[in-house]
Amino acid sequence: MAAGIARRRPRHLNHAAPSPCPPCDPSSATPMTVTTQPPAFPATVPTRDGLALHAHAWPATGPLPARGVAVLVHGLGEHLGRYAHVAARLNAQGWHVFGCDHRGHGRSPGARGALHADDDFLHDTAAVVDAARAACAGLPLLLVGHSLGGAIAARFAAALATPPEATPWARPVEALVLSSPALEIPISNVQKGLLATVGKLTPDVAVGNGLKPEWVCHNPATVAAYLADPLVHDRVTGRLTRFLLDAGDTVLARAPHWTVPTLITWGGEDRCVRPQGSEAFAAHAPRALVHAVPWPRLSHEVFNEVEQDQVLDAVMAWLGGIFGG
Repeated sequence: MAAGIARRRPRHLNHAAPSPCPPCDPSSATPMTVTTQPPAFPATVPTRDGLALHAHAWPATGPLPARGVAVLVHGLGEHLGRYAHVAARLNAQGWHVFGCDHRGHGRSPGARGALHADDDFLHDTAAVVDAARAACAGLPLLLVGHSLGGAIAARFAAALATPPEATPWARPVEALVLSSPALEIPISNVQKGLLATVGKLTPDVAVGNGLKPEWVCHNPATVAAYLADPLVHDRVTGRLTRFLLDAGDTVLARAPHWTVPTLITWGGEDRCVRPQGSEAFAAHAPRALVHAVPWPRLSHEVFNEVEQDQVLDAVMAWLGGIFGG
């Protein structure tokens, strides 16, 4: 399938480097800590229902003081092994990087694309955040979520909006980076009706997600690697789809009361999720806290486009404005 995709030259986007959000109040900021050895991240993270999520760790080992720990939250049907280049950029800025393959994804156990309970992803994220905090005590924690992972990370942070939700999975986070978050997904009203009826009868039956590999981005090398990756799958259940719809609705409803410094970035040519979800969140969230960086000519995986360096430069500039450096 990838062979039919025309190879494109890198394009100049005419996109100015974003001006970082105002720095957080220094009196409330967590001071940077110099670590003498890499943190001891676990190889797996246990879930509340007994699964062992496969962990990925990229400790920062450069000369910079440790700035914090970034927890990566990946998208539907993929795995965290696809984010080594993102971790490398964060490492270069002094961030330790940690995360797990979702249940039913990558090297983690569980039926492909399935959830046992509606809030599994949120409880799992809390467990991963707890593991990262334990390994990097005293450091700020950043959530970086893409697509499904962006919806999970945003829903996780929405619990901190005013008034905060009293949920067993709620955890504080110091900042959030959302890449093409699935706050609105391309599903018709007819499909929503079927989900509300048939989906309730068979919530755990996995079907194809309907997303074409060539939609992930315009970069032919990325698409070819995606197609060849044995850990990538296209399975999704009604329960997971319902989680996405509910998460997006909750995040957009709570956007005006947002409390977490957030960068949200997306591609205008995205066909995997609707860019309108990101646009709506950015329009309704407090501008002092939420910084929007749209890329009109990019597709879904903005971190994997030919122009990925420009996208990651924007993320690093924003993080520098929030955390210094």
